[in-house]
Amino acid sequence: MNITATTQKVGLLGWPLSHSLSPAMHNAAFAASGLDYVYLPLAVPPELLSQAVTGVKALGFAGINVTIPHKIAVMDYLDEIDNSARLVGAVNTIVNKEGRLIGHNTDAGGYISSLKLAGVAVTGKHVVILGAGGAARAVAAGFIANHAASVVISARDQGKVDGIVKLLPINTPVYGTGWDSRDFTAALSKADIVVNTTPLGMYPNIASQPPLPWELLMPSAVISDLVYNPLTTAFMAEAVRRGHTVVGGEGMLAEQGALAFELWTGCSAPRDIMQQVLLSKLSK
Repeated sequence: MNITATTQKVGLLGWPLSHSLSPAMHNAAFAASGLDYVYLPLAVPPELLSQAVTGVKALGFAGINVTIPHKIAVMDYLDEIDNSARLVGAVNTIVNKEGRLIGHNTDAGGYISSLKLAGVAVTGKHVVILGAGGAARAVAAGFIANHAASVVISARDQGKVDGIVKLLPINTPVYGTGWDSRDFTAALSKADIVVNTTPLGMYPNIASQPPLPWELLMPSAVISDLVYNPLTTAFMAEAVRRGHTVVGGEGMLAEQGALAFELWTGCSAPRDIMQQVLLSKLSK
């Protein structure tokens, strides 16, 4: 990689960043596309976030990805918030447009794209989301934007579920339940898609998985897991054993990155290259 004074800079703001696969994925994509861009990991502690955002402008970065724990806090320092970020309530991608920093969210769109690429239809489907964190809200926003028939968000903590449901647009088919409720079991029995947005099953705790009464599911129900390390979680393995179609989390990771790439460059992302890099890193 030949970095010069004209090289366009993008990067990732987060704390810490030792685990991130984004630099390898994006730098491979820039090289494959013949673009003079470089993607840099930028570890920024929370107390220095405002200075870091100012630095993005001062240093002429073309854009930035944002990850934990900055996705919500960074919104206070931006010039504009796109509708995608407003619906999700968080920013994961910033575009520097002539000195104005505009916040976007590609998580919701990236997740839905990953389902569609796996051959899973979304419109008119009944969805159950496990978990009540930021990822659950992003996934719910994606289903809402793509006209799912209903979205049920469920977790152990009913209070957290209610909090997310209140933040989503009114007049949408979104409901909240606890994992121990009758409403939860009723939703599962008609679910077309079940999504795990919790960290259960993530390395190193690979044996854990959400408590799911599998016998309630229709055989046609698709099981989706946002966890991508390991590539096949215990949750997914159990779903396969029971004959369900499964979709892993690496697809969302690649797709949200591809959408960010396109926002920064205006060029189509080399999705095959991005996916290959992720799979090679995750398979090691």
